Amino acid sequence: MNVDRNELVESLGGETAVANMSHEQRADALEDFQIDKLNAEVAARKKSGKFPTVAELEARVTTRTWRLGSGKLFRPGDQMGSFEGAGNGPQVKLLPKLPKNPTFYDYFEHRIAPGTHLLQSAALAKGRGESEEIILACLLHDIGGSLMKADHGYWGASLIEPYVSERVTFAVRYHQALRFFPDPEVGYEYPVGYYESFGIDYVPPAHIQDAHNYARNHKWYGLARSVTINDLYAFNPNINPDINDFRDIIDKHFRHPADGLGYDNSPAAHMWRSMANPDAPL
Repeated sequence: MNVDRNELVESLGGETAVANMSHEQRADALEDFQIDKLNAEVAARKKSGKFPTVAELEARVTTRTWRLGSGKLFRPGDQMGSFEGAGNGPQVKLLPKLPKNPTFYDYFEHRIAPGTHLLQSAALAKGRGESEEIILACLLHDIGGSLMKADHGYWGASLIEPYVSERVTFAVRYHQALRFFPDPEVGYEYPVGYYESFGIDYVPPAHIQDAHNYARNHKWYGLARSVTINDLYAFNPNINPDINDFRDIIDKHFRHPADGLGYDNSPAAHMWRSMANPDAPL
C-alpha cells in the first residue's frame, strides 16, 4: 500500500511530533495509519461491490496455468505468488544447488529468500519485546508456503517440528486458523486483503473453525495469536531486516542436525529434500 508521507505526518501532529517518537512508535503509527486507510477502502469497496464473491473466485480457477495452492518453489512468479498464471507467464528459474549437510541458513538463502515478510514479522515481534520463541515462530510461520500455500501452517509446522519446541510448532500450526478470527482484546482484526483473496462472503470451513476453537481454548493460544498480530498484512518496503539479525535466536532454539536438513531421517526429512530439489520428476 502506497503511503502519502505528508498525510501520515500530518495525522501524527506534524514533523516535530514525529521526530519525538521512538522507532517502535513510528512503526506502530505507520501500521495503524495503513490499517485505517485499508478499512476505509474496504468500506467503500463493500458499498460498490468491487470485492469478488466466493463463486466469482472459483470461476477464475480454469483461467490459470497452475493451482494457486502450490508452493513458491513449484511455480513461476514472485515470492507472494501475485502472478496468477494466465497466458504466457514467467518461467521458473534454475535454483542453486545446496551444499552438503545443508543448514536452515542454506535453505533460507537459496529456497526461501528474500523472505522479507518473515523477517519483517520477526523484527516486529522483536521490537515489541516478544519472547525468543515467538520471534522464531514469526520467522518460520510461512515457510510452509515454499512447498504448499494451501494449509501452509500445517505444512510449516510439519517441516519444523523435529527441530523446534512444541510451543513454536503450535504457534506456526495454529496461526493459520486464527488469521480468520478477529480478537479485539489483543487488537487483531480480520485482514482486509482476505476479502480479495477469499471472497467478500467467505466463511471458514468447519475444520478451520474447529482448529480456531481448539487453539482459542489452549494454554498456548497466546503464542499462536502473537504470530497473527505480528503477521504484517500491510507490508513495509522500508524495513529490510537480515537473517543474521536473528542468528542468536535461531542457533539457540532451532536444532541443526549434523547430517543436514533433509538427510537426518527425521519425519520431516523428505519435505526438506523436496525443497532441496523441487525439479525432481519423482
